[in-house]
Amino acid sequence: MTGAERIAAAFDAARGEGRAALMPYLMGGFPDGDAFREVIEAYADSGADLIELGVPFSDPLADGPVIHDAATRALAGGATFDTVMEAGKSVSGRVPVIPMVYANMVLARGAERYAAELARAGMAGTIVPDLPPEEANEVRGALAAEGIALIPLIAPTTPAARRAEICGEATGFIYVVSDTRTTGERDEMPFELGDLVRAVQADASVPAAVGFGIGTPAQAAEVGAVADGVIVGSRLVREVGEAAGASEAATAVSDFISSARNAMSRSHVG
Repeated sequence: MTGAERIAAAFDAARGEGRAALMPYLMGGFPDGDAFREVIEAYADSGADLIELGVPFSDPLADGPVIHDAATRALAGGATFDTVMEAGKSVSGRVPVIPMVYANMVLARGAERYAAELARAGMAGTIVPDLPPEEANEVRGALAAEGIALIPLIAPTTPAARRAEICGEATGFIYVVSDTRTTGERDEMPFELGDLVRAVQADASVPAAVGFGIGTPAQAAEVGAVADGVIVGSRLVREVGEAAGASEAATAVSDFISSARNAMSRSHVG
């Protein structure tokens, strides 16, 4: 199966269970190599449908303070693109893994090398939030040649015509950014989010997954009632950072994933 097919199968399986797909995020190498490896195994074991794998970068412009700090600590601890991919490979046979990287890391390697490295690690897709669609053709083509999906992002500020164009060429799924702020937990989800998700679903032939701001099982259920997928990041990164050790971090994220899945199963209407 190609990466896009594996992603589609994960969304289909969740839909078959009457809920949205759950995609937890973790920062590669955070808080240290051993804890990171335990956490990613816990994600795969406790019910993640897909995993978004952050690769630490020195200038993570889309990320708020929790994920930014995690990236800084991971880099200080010696995390690299290669070490993060190695850990991702350990679970990629069980769960589709989607690395989230900034464009500088892709461009520094070159499109073909980047795609080949993801393929060797068994990655299903990738998210490059600061790579504009107009500049993504070479990267998209190299990834497609390896069977890997380039996941596009759509924000509340994306004009309707541009949204339709992005949705029309999307593979894997659409990453719907819930609001215009950086990543981080929110007290409540934007009132207009449902309208944005429905507009994306009308334009796209692939699932729409929402990220940014989802920090509780109740919020995951709220978003999962309208979206095809739910992405949770800062809350889980915070749990890992506050844990007393690797095993405690793995337990904390496993408990959250289980609670979120249960809540989403009760609320999903799609």
